Amino acid sequence: MLREVIYDYSLGNDLRRFWRLFYRRERTKSRFIRRMLSFLINRSAHRHGGYIGQGAKIEGIPSLPHGLHGIYISRYASVGANCRIYQGVTIGEVDGKAPTIGEGCLIGANACIIGGISVGKNSKIGAGAVVAKDVPANSTVVAAPPRIIVRG
Repeated sequence: MLREVIYDYSLGNDLRRFWRLFYRRERTKSRFIRRMLSFLINRSAHRHGGYIGQGAKIEGIPSLPHGLHGIYISRYASVGANCRIYQGVTIGEVDGKAPTIGEGCLIGANACIIGGISVGKNSKIGAGAVVAKDVPANSTVVAAPPRIIVRG
């Protein structure tokens, strides 16, 4: 048990402290404390190889099977509860507009979701897909160019 904890921490997969700081920053009213917490969060994210922008709205703690490695989430993005995000994912902005990800979504490795779009509840984005238009709920997006497969 202890060996696994130490091993996960050394790989950068233990994100408990990161999420504690992230949610503490969201709750604080003091500008000075918010800036200090932002500094610590950015240092931690840099150590883990990812970035979550200040102002990003994340409900609950998303499942990150590979840690924060290579994950970029824009400061304007919104991620629903119970999402699973794999390594190398970009949730980016275009002209100050970023995606809104619904609850229970799965985003595969190296997927890129950009612009002011919405990804419906319980949708799946396949590995390597580039998504720049709305995705309906309970559907799967695969390939490049992306194709939407609606499940009935």
